[in-house]
Amino acid sequence: MAKYRAWERRSLLRGAAVLTGAAAAGPLLGGPAAALGGSRNADALFEAGEFEEAARAYERVLEKDPANLHAARRRGYIGLLANKFPDAEKYLTRALKTAPGDKETHLLLGDCYLRQDKLGLSAPHWRAGGEKTYAQWFAAVDGEPYKLHGDAARLPIQQMDPMPLVEASVNGGPTKRFTFYTGAPNLSLSAAAAKEAGLRPVARQQVDYEGGTIWANYGILDSLRLGEIELCNVPVGWSSTESDQETGSGTGSDGMIGTWVFQHLLTTFDYAGRQLILRRRTPETAGKARAAALRAGAEPLPLWLTDQYLHTRGSVAGSRTGVVGVNFGGSGGESAAVIFGPTAEQLNIRTDHDRPIGTFAHSHPATTFPCYPREIRLGNAAARNIYCETHPQADLAPYGFEVRAAFFHTFHKPYNITLDFTDMNLYIARGKAV
Repeated sequence: MAKYRAWERRSLLRGAAVLTGAAAAGPLLGGPAAALGGSRNADALFEAGEFEEAARAYERVLEKDPANLHAARRRGYIGLLANKFPDAEKYLTRALKTAPGDKETHLLLGDCYLRQDKLGLSAPHWRAGGEKTYAQWFAAVDGEPYKLHGDAARLPIQQMDPMPLVEASVNGGPTKRFTFYTGAPNLSLSAAAAKEAGLRPVARQQVDYEGGTIWANYGILDSLRLGEIELCNVPVGWSSTESDQETGSGTGSDGMIGTWVFQHLLTTFDYAGRQLILRRRTPETAGKARAAALRAGAEPLPLWLTDQYLHTRGSVAGSRTGVVGVNFGGSGGESAAVIFGPTAEQLNIRTDHDRPIGTFAHSHPATTFPCYPREIRLGNAAARNIYCETHPQADLAPYGFEVRAAFFHTFHKPYNITLDFTDMNLYIARGKAV
């Protein structure tokens, strides 16, 4: 897991440039633990995405072996997946007492404090985990990050393909066109928009991107206005070049809104209604969203977060329901899902091996192939015999638990999807949001 995190943060999805073409690897279907029956151990449960059972199993391990670093770190990680911050802090702090220099634990704690907007507390953990640029960036944020003004906003999606575009403004300037993508972490701007906003980097580094390098700059934006909602003191990234060849931007937009912004709001990606619905995130608005989803026939699905990546439960080709990645926005393309590793072969999914597709995954060269599963499903939402891609070389367990597929832009178009980061639920319902 540590190796994957290091590779991930040093590649495309640092939010430094307006980047939209990368497929985000997300977790998927549980399988390995199913054959173990009553003897399933904690790791097998975790790898299969049975997180609640795995948490109890790790707790039993810790009762017998209180200094077990792996069990404490994994138990803390499970808490972090569901934004259960007291649990995450309790067990990750315990892991650090056992191994004060453990980089993976520091990175998890850094993420834990970042999600709670305790950026000052997160900085030393990023530094201890080897992420000095993140540490420098977050230590420079003075005051409350993502300070919210306004209660609700509806942003029409001006363009759906090849990537969705909405309007927003930065630092009180004229309205600009932004894409959005939950495979990217922070808010990012084009170099021109950053210059116009008067931004200066508080941290910068050179990062790999699609066989080349770019300079990533990190700063703090005074204001991001999204319709009737304004976020102030927002961490932002941008590249130091306008070259589409170097940055891979070519988006026709002035920036990209990533997961860190959306997790501060109750967001509905209303694909069917061609709009983003943004609300202040409170227990009350979460309750209303749940009630509206239930009336629309949308069952609550669990929501898990690893770094910026979103996960829930779903299935491919009639397989057992398990953890899947879900991505909203980005470069739409025509593929409804990417299916990882040997999954397509194992599930006898029709695959066209004669038509390889050269692409990038996490800014690294990759080859995928067209495939046509008989069904892909999230809760009550399903698509049958839809065009997907299989990525046979992809790691099935990039975050320690099995991932066989990630669902993308095209799958979501008939639906509206609400992300509730308060109760950590996802709701998907057919048609326009009411």
